[in-house]
Amino acid sequence: MTDDVLLVHGGTPISGEIRVRGAKNLVPKAMVAALLGSAPSRLRNVPDIRDVRVVRGLLQLHGVTVHSGEEPGELVMDPSRVERANVTDIDAHAGSSRIPILLCGPLLHRLGHAFIPGLGGCDIGGRPVDFHFDVLRKFGATIDKREDGQYLTAPQRLRGCKIQLPYPSVGSTEQVLLTAVLAEGVTELSNAAVEPEIEDLICVLQKMGAIISVDTDRTIRVTGVDRLNGYTHRALPDRLEAASWASAALATGGSVYVRGASQREMMTFLNTFRKVGGEFEVDEDGIRFWHPGGPLKAIALETDVHPGFQTDWQQPLVVALTQASGLSIVHETVYESRLGFTSALNQMGGHIQLYRECLGGTPCRFGQRNFLHSAVVSGPTKLEAADLVIPDLRGGFSYLIAALAAQGTSRVHGIDLINRGYENFEEKLVSLGARVERPRAS
Repeated sequence: MTDDVLLVHGGTPISGEIRVRGAKNLVPKAMVAALLGSAPSRLRNVPDIRDVRVVRGLLQLHGVTVHSGEEPGELVMDPSRVERANVTDIDAHAGSSRIPILLCGPLLHRLGHAFIPGLGGCDIGGRPVDFHFDVLRKFGATIDKREDGQYLTAPQRLRGCKIQLPYPSVGSTEQVLLTAVLAEGVTELSNAAVEPEIEDLICVLQKMGAIISVDTDRTIRVTGVDRLNGYTHRALPDRLEAASWASAALATGGSVYVRGASQREMMTFLNTFRKVGGEFEVDEDGIRFWHPGGPLKAIALETDVHPGFQTDWQQPLVVALTQASGLSIVHETVYESRLGFTSALNQMGGHIQLYRECLGGTPCRFGQRNFLHSAVVSGPTKLEAADLVIPDLRGGFSYLIAALAAQGTSRVHGIDLINRGYENFEEKLVSLGARVERPRAS
């Protein structure tokens, strides 16, 4: 098949301006939150990505009216007629995404039952959904596991509870928030994720009438209320997409102005970008990233939950590190299999060695579990074009960056996976001077 392949003619620095809209890791969750309201909600700065389309379809299957608002990138969602959806229809919509599991709490509140099919998502390591179900059981839900998925019921109103996360999981924190806001009593969540997208989701829920406090020790307390209203909210910009374009500028020796990028949520990335040798300039509308010339510098990098260096920033930046002078050390502490994408970079001429040991400053939870979760990147190396098969969302964009930096023409397979999180990425590449095309059908 040629319709899921992109030809990338590399070796040319990218240069120009693109725009990022609302964060992929916030917008679909804010759309789910609209299910909780008793009135319509209005969400602005919504990107046209696959995850948004999946959630829009799921909401419509459950009786939510969804239509475009007055300004571009605006959605209006009316949940006044929420109803049970057909199991087959849910399965057809949800197979490529993990987000449907977040509908559980809202649907249990609205209907008293929910169905969740088998879940998809990126294959980058263990992302167990069992913990979501354990959380829902603590709230009082009953779960019946069958061949086609999970059937959940709540014979009585869900009740607040105390929950201690073993790891500050973003998905688990979202599940608790979306369930606790209408549960009876107080919910206390310890060791919660506090990413900017979580904070923005809390802002959405507070606008709806929720009572949520966040302590400095990663404890979130939610006092359940009887009723929530709709909201009007502008989603925070996608800091992960912005960093991907920044890494592309660095790896190709180019310059990209990312309109819509925000400094506050990217401070940790910006510090690292500067340590590698990249330059950036912040103004009120966005951030310009560029390679100033001269050699890039090798660094030691360790991913972590916010406010640490985000795991989604790691893969694109590793491509740029293949062009840095010396040995860079990368310690991945969030997803145990996220460094698997480097085998393709080695195929292109990179020198990246993976290790099971923790090569960062501190041991992590993967250190004794036989995972290749540390890397040593030796550079600079000249990258050559190759046939590439996209493994996951961020790894896929990283392959695009590598193909742009390489000499020759690469064939990148599975390219449509990138549509999950990058809006109009092909048009953006072309606007930056990249030479990309879909192959002609033979």
